[in-house]
Amino acid sequence: MTDTKNLTIVSKNKIADGWVKKFNHSSDVLDCQMTFSIFLPPQAENQKVPVLYWLSGLTCTDDNFMQKAGAQRVASELGLAIVAPDTSPRGEGVADDPNGIYDLGLGAGFYVNATEAPWSEHYKMYDYVTKELPGLIQKNFSINNEKASISGHSMGGHGALICSLKNPGLYRSVSAFSPIVAPSQCPWGEKAFSHYLGKDKSSWKQYDSCELIKQATEQLPILIDQGDADDFLNEQLKPERLEQACKETNYPLTLRMQKGYDHSYYFISTFIEDHLRYHSKWLS
Repeated sequence: MTDTKNLTIVSKNKIADGWVKKFNHSSDVLDCQMTFSIFLPPQAENQKVPVLYWLSGLTCTDDNFMQKAGAQRVASELGLAIVAPDTSPRGEGVADDPNGIYDLGLGAGFYVNATEAPWSEHYKMYDYVTKELPGLIQKNFSINNEKASISGHSMGGHGALICSLKNPGLYRSVSAFSPIVAPSQCPWGEKAFSHYLGKDKSSWKQYDSCELIKQATEQLPILIDQGDADDFLNEQLKPERLEQACKETNYPLTLRMQKGYDHSYYFISTFIEDHLRYHSKWLS
């Protein structure tokens, strides 16, 4: 079943008086077929609505947030659309970790524009998220991209932060759950960046939130929730580094350490309402 303007609908499910719809499309930026899901609140039937872009983490697809976060009830009340893209290019011929390890390649795009072979052929998730996908959404749905916010989890939290910091005026607000805030200084980021961007670490700074904070021309307040029982907290996530960078530059940051919570969607589903209401205030 084909929708207008080069989108192919995969599935649709009614929820909270709105609809979750899943689409395939051919991406010019990534040179492959891509999938995204969108939640359209009931208000979208009669008017253009604001939108939250959600970026998911390692190993995830667009399904994880839509199926596990429990966001639709509140988004429906607020009249807020939610768009969740996949986390990397996929398909035959798309490079993957030769050892099949989860933190590189398929499912691990890290929201950067790769410059190194073989990754540079398809792995341009930064341009996809900030340019191509919003254009498709604006063209095909009753969405007001002038009222857009961004959020994400883990690798996607990193993506949300860098997309907002690198694009003043593109988003009204930004938040994250358990984000990788200093990818240049953690094993996940070091592995991904060395493959996607090369061995010259100076090129990594353009996708590192702690570095971008230092040169930010717009101070969009950041909301972060982080579980203190997260298995990845000390080795990979290091929220204290972003906290220090924000203190040094007087950048507005709300970092909430949540006692007993881990890295899972149990954690996200507990606090997603807070984030949706936070974004809705900025989008009104």
